[in-house]
Amino acid sequence: MKTLVPSTVTRRGLGGLAAGVGIALALSACGGSPLATPSSSAATGGGGPLVVGSADFPESQVIAEIYAGALNAAGSTATTKPNIGSREIYVKAVQDGSIDLVPDYSGNLLSYVDTAATEVSAEDVYKALPGKLPADLAVLEPAKAESKDAMVVTKATAEKHQLKSIEDLAKVCKDFTMAAPATFETRAYGFPGLKANYNCVLKGLKPFNDGGGNLTLQALLSDEVQVADIYTTTPSIADNDLVVLADPKNNFKAQQVLPLYKKAKMTDKARDALNNVSRILTTEDLINLNRAVSGDQKQNPKDAAAAWLKDKGIVK
Repeated sequence: MKTLVPSTVTRRGLGGLAAGVGIALALSACGGSPLATPSSSAATGGGGPLVVGSADFPESQVIAEIYAGALNAAGSTATTKPNIGSREIYVKAVQDGSIDLVPDYSGNLLSYVDTAATEVSAEDVYKALPGKLPADLAVLEPAKAESKDAMVVTKATAEKHQLKSIEDLAKVCKDFTMAAPATFETRAYGFPGLKANYNCVLKGLKPFNDGGGNLTLQALLSDEVQVADIYTTTPSIADNDLVVLADPKNNFKAQQVLPLYKKAKMTDKARDALNNVSRILTTEDLINLNRAVSGDQKQNPKDAAAAWLKDKGIVK
């Protein structure tokens, strides 16, 4: 049985970081970034070379390489600065000019800048973002691609208990232990959200820090836990015939991939190139890219991105 799972340890730490909201809203008053010197476009203004950053997990790194490749193909000069860290770090880096843009996820970004945000649908989350972001930051068009938390069970468990949605899960929650990061117990979309939205009170939590990786997967497959929090772009879901439970009450916010950028750095040419990527990139693409980078192939993110860009006709 294959267990091709991307290493997404830190990605789960990016959403709903309440402690970072003060940082996000007051970044323009902050001092220097923990990163290196500002990008060249910080000195030359809009139209200069662009530096594309990424968070510290493979999916973000691949998307950053896709952005950079598309920008270069469109006639802009772009380089990447991968593996920057969590959202507190990379948002500040965009503001202070250490990087010019970074791939992000719509729902988690909204929760970061506004912990009281109630928007959950893709349309509402995207509509709310411009008014919540720091004044010097903006986002471009969201991709079709979405990478979000999901309640996942084995096919055997789904068939045994007739589970298709989290609403169905509610009737057996009291008998189920869940595998998820320790923070799932207190985050709004975790235990509190499951109780409020579905009256689902789980038997307990078995914490794993591998971001829905192999430890989480093996606990689920061995029935050590009966449900797990695994990102929807994790290849192990399809590779192990797991069942993603529907979330009709939108406990988990929409998480569309989109570029976060500093307004002063963006040009029309760069904007068009990045929006074109968003119009093409799908969730299935992310699953395949994650498999290529974190599965048996072990491609580096730049090579995986280059293959995707060529396959989509963005790079000849």
